Amino acid sequence: MNNQKKFIVSHAPFWHNGSNIRQKSYHTVFAALPAALLGIYYYGIPALGVISLSISSAILWELLMNYATKRSISVGDGNAAMIGLIFGMLLPASMPWWAVITGTFFAIIIGKQIFGGIGSNPFNPAALSIAILMVSWKNYFDFNAALLNYDLDFVMIYPLTLLKQLGSPAADSYSMIDLIMGKQAGGIGSTFGLGLIVGGIYLMIRGFIRWEISVSFLAGIFITSFVFNLVDPVRFVGPAFHIFTGYTLIGAFFLITDDSSSPVNMVPMLIYGAVGGVMIVLIRNIGGYIDGVIMTTLLINLINPLLDKIRPKAMGKVV
Repeated sequence: MNNQKKFIVSHAPFWHNGSNIRQKSYHTVFAALPAALLGIYYYGIPALGVISLSISSAILWELLMNYATKRSISVGDGNAAMIGLIFGMLLPASMPWWAVITGTFFAIIIGKQIFGGIGSNPFNPAALSIAILMVSWKNYFDFNAALLNYDLDFVMIYPLTLLKQLGSPAADSYSMIDLIMGKQAGGIGSTFGLGLIVGGIYLMIRGFIRWEISVSFLAGIFITSFVFNLVDPVRFVGPAFHIFTGYTLIGAFFLITDDSSSPVNMVPMLIYGAVGGVMIVLIRNIGGYIDGVIMTTLLINLINPLLDKIRPKAMGKVV
């Protein structure tokens, strides 16, 4: 009797630590929740509506794309929900419903699925979608105008607007504690600095993001803004103001660390993060954009393939 055995051959990696997409997605959602919840606390029901619509519509677009391409249903891995949450955290609480749905379409379909799904996207999907919305409907990202109807017990002027207008004296209008605790205008989940830092450290400890990227990114911002401030203390603000305002911290821990659009080796990671940090300060100080984190994320995503060619030399002896 002919005894035949069937062997299954699969691609690398053949050995891993047991982690999977679902695990990373839900841990990332968990890490982002403190910043998102404080934004909902500050802005109320409208913020909750934006976040909820962002997550649910992202999942729906993923499901529709699964059916359209006749692929297995992938919404259970949590990646679409994670993208929807991060995207929603970048939006103002006053964003119209149709813009939220359009944005999640760009994030899931254009930013992720059209390139082949998880692991194939060259850009961070949430950052790509926000960039498209900013170019198309920039007035909706005027945080000062968008938040005029909110009755809040603290000053809400968008800090980076003052930075463009006043330079270094803008920092005098804000307490650093207020900035860290999210008492500033901005995206729903992008202003609570303490929550974003705690979430980022949690992801580093669990091994879901690499510290090299985030630390070099923040170091690039710190050193570059310090040099600018040293040259002209009146015109250019110091490092702390840059780090705790705008999209800086959500960018450092949740945008530029996207697996498929960031390097995998240590030296490229350090270069990737540092270049991003330098570009942020250049754009804010002498560029045309008020913030610059979103455009910088996309630009360093572009150079990622070039940086990944920098590889350590193979160990061994040439005979």
